[in-house]
Amino acid sequence: MNNPRPKVRLSRALGIPLTPKSVKYFEARPYPPGVHGRARKQESDYKVRLREKQRLRAQYNIREAQLRNAFAKAAKVEGKTGEALIVDLERRLDALVLRSGFARTIYQARQFVVHRHVLVNGRRVDRPSFRLRPGDVITVAERSRAMVPFQVAAAGGHAENVPPYLEVRHDALAARLARLPERREIPVVCDEQLVVEHYSR
Repeated sequence: MNNPRPKVRLSRALGIPLTPKSVKYFEARPYPPGVHGRARKQESDYKVRLREKQRLRAQYNIREAQLRNAFAKAAKVEGKTGEALIVDLERRLDALVLRSGFARTIYQARQFVVHRHVLVNGRRVDRPSFRLRPGDVITVAERSRAMVPFQVAAAGGHAENVPPYLEVRHDALAARLARLPERREIPVVCDEQLVVEHYSR
């Protein structure tokens, strides 16, 4: 069984519950870990921006280099860089497997993709960072459907928070990216302007 504690510590450090298991721990102690966790310290602008960037990284479970590359790409897009960044990250295959309700956490979603349980438009894709386009369809491989986590998903076990940019049939373990997400619809806790400021300094 996975030990929830490292994720709980990270959740408390970043101020957001990162997994369903960490919610109850986080609600009991919604302050950073350590003896000085409850103390309110004056934080520098740099520290505030850094934490916001780490929050975003943690919610998508990506490496620093991946976030930096996504930011560089978003900076070339017309409009708000922060919004373009989040919309781009939300198009990742592992993020959409999670949003579709096929996985409980971003960590589990990543694992499903890496272990080749997920198809995009009928072809196996094992890269969590693969970006989907509107019209693309995610399905669970036929031979994987008997696995307990997918049986739970097919029964609608994680179906309560499917965002409006996805069309999902849980019984068929199929989801379609109907259109590009809008920032206000993406369930990510982040002040993306602080992330832009962090990388733009």
